[in-house]
Amino acid sequence: MESKIIEEAQQYVKETLSGEGSGHDWWHIYRVYKLAITIAEKEGADRFICSMAALLHDIADEKLNSSEEAGMQKVSSWLSDHKITPADKIHILEIISSMSFKGGNSQGMQTIEGKVVQDADRLDAIGAIGIARAFAYSGYIGQLIYDPEIPVRSQMTKEEYRNGPSTAINHFYEKLLTLKGRMNTEHGKKLAEARHQLMETYLDEFFHEWEGIK
Repeated sequence: MESKIIEEAQQYVKETLSGEGSGHDWWHIYRVYKLAITIAEKEGADRFICSMAALLHDIADEKLNSSEEAGMQKVSSWLSDHKITPADKIHILEIISSMSFKGGNSQGMQTIEGKVVQDADRLDAIGAIGIARAFAYSGYIGQLIYDPEIPVRSQMTKEEYRNGPSTAINHFYEKLLTLKGRMNTEHGKKLAEARHQLMETYLDEFFHEWEGIK
């Protein structure tokens, strides 16, 4: 029964997010789902809860909906339509509602399953794929690659993080480089190390080229 629900969730998300251009497409979900399974097995978390939260988390993303509430209602309705038990539904919705970065103001995850899924999502935001997604999203919302006259922001509200001026390169300092230190699980921390170092190396190269050193 659980495997069938997971397959139906995969199909629903694939149909909904295929071709989405901000970096929150079906293949992002696929990667997060696979990472969540890997980390869940290492950390002893419930595989079904992790799978469902990983698969459905961007269906609720406020960037892809008229509001956060509207997105959460879509997920809630889907879970009810597929007869997810009340306890599992509450758990999945709690994970999805709590995992977003929100300018560094997100609350800590309350369960091991939440920690696993948040780590999986954060891992896909860093490393080689994370670099690609950062530039894809900046282009999607019309941000510049870089402008040294636009300062890196800190201590942002969620609204400032979403709507204030920034650039693709600033996003590394405002979010991506902070994620290694925000990982929840031991396996997540281990996987984050190499991805974080790759971003550091990339930024060194970027600024050398920016200044005409290389």
